[in-house]
Amino acid sequence: MRIWSVHPRYLDRQGLTACWRETLLAQAVLEGATRGYTNHPQLERFREAADPLGAIGDYLAAVAAEAGERGYRFDAAKVHRRSAPPVAIEVSSGQLALEWRHLMAKLEARSPELAVRWAGVVAPEAHPLFAVVDGPVASWERARPEV
Repeated sequence: MRIWSVHPRYLDRQGLTACWRETLLAQAVLEGATRGYTNHPQLERFREAADPLGAIGDYLAAVAAEAGERGYRFDAAKVHRRSAPPVAIEVSSGQLALEWRHLMAKLEARSPELAVRWAGVVAPEAHPLFAVVDGPVASWERARPEV
């Protein structure tokens, strides 16, 4: 499961649809509607939010909005709840940098035209749910730091 901290605009079609599906699964986990992935480390930051279900809903809404910009039809009715007011979750600059390297490696392999398009980006924008703060890779991250 990869719930990207980078803005969904950087994801290719495969990445965007996988992010949508995996975050829907995360929503189900947070709702207690499934037994799988209940201890997945990526969920730690959502569980720590003041409104975990609202936060995951806000995340999904931004992914759906990006999909809509591209002409895809992600079913927004699958977003069960939004936070009011919107929440922000901190993401460290180290985590964002690791994810950027990880995404660029994926893009180079499966969507080289996007890898070229984003190659000049040094500091990618974060997903709208996240507020970037200085810091190292998150403790919940399982990807190898050299990725």
